[in-house]
Amino acid sequence: MTTEERYRHILDWFQANVPEAKSELVFDNPYQLLIAVILSAQCTDKRVNMTTPALLKAFPTCEALAATTPEVIFSYIKSISYPNNKAKLLIGMAKKLVADFGGIVPDTMEELLTLPGVGRKTASVVLICAFNKPAMPVDTHVFRVANRLGLTDNSKSPEESERILMSHIPEHLLSIAHHWLILHGRYICQARKPQCDKCGLIAWCEYQGH
Repeated sequence: MTTEERYRHILDWFQANVPEAKSELVFDNPYQLLIAVILSAQCTDKRVNMTTPALLKAFPTCEALAATTPEVIFSYIKSISYPNNKAKLLIGMAKKLVADFGGIVPDTMEELLTLPGVGRKTASVVLICAFNKPAMPVDTHVFRVANRLGLTDNSKSPEESERILMSHIPEHLLSIAHHWLILHGRYICQARKPQCDKCGLIAWCEYQGH
């Protein structure tokens, strides 16, 4: 089976069986999404969704967030992983948005990467989920699933996986393909005990329970 055939079969299966897929983070605008994604690093979306309502009610704009202190933010996010560091990053991000972007979340990779707490994965999530722009965020789930399926040729880094996936997946499918892979990794192709008996992709998978 060629790489192109593998991609075609897997993408066709997802399109037929998972016609709708989206982020499990709850947000209403790019500002809220940016906060949620920064908080989601090494933390579950479920926990983030439990934490953001009170935080966003208290700080509905980046101007309000920029005007407070990390200590205050900590009190809202203390149940999140690494709350001290993330509180500082959120304040820094908000101040940068106000100072350099007029309080508006930018919609380019280059500009997003200038914000504290925003790496390439976070920026990519914002691009596809808030602005519907082509990108391929590679988190641990996407990295694992893409390698197991044989889509990324045992890539050694998220950056390499991102490059390979973007070169093979049609641009109009990139956004939903990210969600396909991450949700498949979260619920079926799990790290320790992949549920191969429940996987509809087994015919094209290189891992197959090994």
